[in-house]
Amino acid sequence: MSDILTETAADAALDDEAKPAQEADARGEVDPALAGLDDEQLIQAIEMLFYAYRDFTSDPDEILKAYGFGRAHHRAVHFIGRNPGMTVAELLAILKVTKQSLSRVLSQLVTEEYVRQVKGSRDRRQRLLYLTEKGETLFARLSGPQKARFARAFRSAGADAVAGYRKVLADMLNADERAAVLKAVERS
Repeated sequence: MSDILTETAADAALDDEAKPAQEADARGEVDPALAGLDDEQLIQAIEMLFYAYRDFTSDPDEILKAYGFGRAHHRAVHFIGRNPGMTVAELLAILKVTKQSLSRVLSQLVTEEYVRQVKGSRDRRQRLLYLTEKGETLFARLSGPQKARFARAFRSAGADAVAGYRKVLADMLNADERAAVLKAVERS
């Protein structure tokens, strides 16, 4: 019973992370923009993210239903479309799903000719992934409503808010992967 009532070091560290008002910049100064944040504001931000994600995925979800696909298919199509010629191993690393889960999704996308697999020229065991013309069309259909939603929100919010949004998302990424993710996202 005393274990339940006793705050552990891990609990204390989590509490410290939830108090951005105590965060200081490199000079040791507290950012005045964070000074007023409290637990309720953080919970509201989390809740808004859940609602925004629900609405952000609602348009593609409707499109996916017509194909008999789900969100896993959408993520695979998105990343293959953005990274033509990526390996199955690279896709696994991005999605952080099991081989079995990805295999089911990829098999369906390949069978229905949305994705094609090509053996690697240097390593014949590698399977390089490409969207077919059908896959490119699906990618465009799925991303179209999402791009429109972002364009409306970005226009409404303004350039400073867009930069802040990108900064917030970047800072939410796991620190050990942040640089690689940003490099992958920001490629031209």
